[in-house]
Amino acid sequence: MSSYSTVSTPPSRPAKRAPTRESARGKRAATPKELGSAVDQVDTSFLQTLVGYGARRVSLAAIASFLPRMAAYELRPVEFSVLSLIHHNPGITSRQLCSVLNIQPPNLVGMLQHYEKKRGLIERRPHPSDGRALGLHLTTAGRQLARKAEHAASQNDAQVTARLSAAERRTLLRLLEKIYL
Repeated sequence: MSSYSTVSTPPSRPAKRAPTRESARGKRAATPKELGSAVDQVDTSFLQTLVGYGARRVSLAAIASFLPRMAAYELRPVEFSVLSLIHHNPGITSRQLCSVLNIQPPNLVGMLQHYEKKRGLIERRPHPSDGRALGLHLTTAGRQLARKAEHAASQNDAQVTARLSAAERRTLLRLLEKIYL
């Protein structure tokens, strides 16, 4: 009796062979491309006709340099956007932030609590016309941080769009707004 155990395995399929030029059934022979030969240069021409592809590539380029700049302020992109909106819209409500940034209220709640209680960047005040709502305001520390972070974001934007003229940059922004507004 052998000390080796045997394991039952399903029967293997015969390996597929690449078609040859002399096919017995008279089929056309496969081209090197069909056989999976190496690609020397990737053809992205179709993808480059898609707005979504272009927007995503721009986003990736911008975010790659934006993240380290904002890390210096302990801000992620959405947090930067929230602070900037509060900075330029004192008294904005949580509901308005969620609407403008297209984020879910539960995702905003924790962020606001962190920036209010742990970092002291925002404060809530009664809304002047809606007794049920609270307006969001930056503290002195919040305004200072927002100014510094916005300056860094502007520098990042200049770097990302450096190959565009000022007119091209304005046109790009205007065209993007036509899509997302």
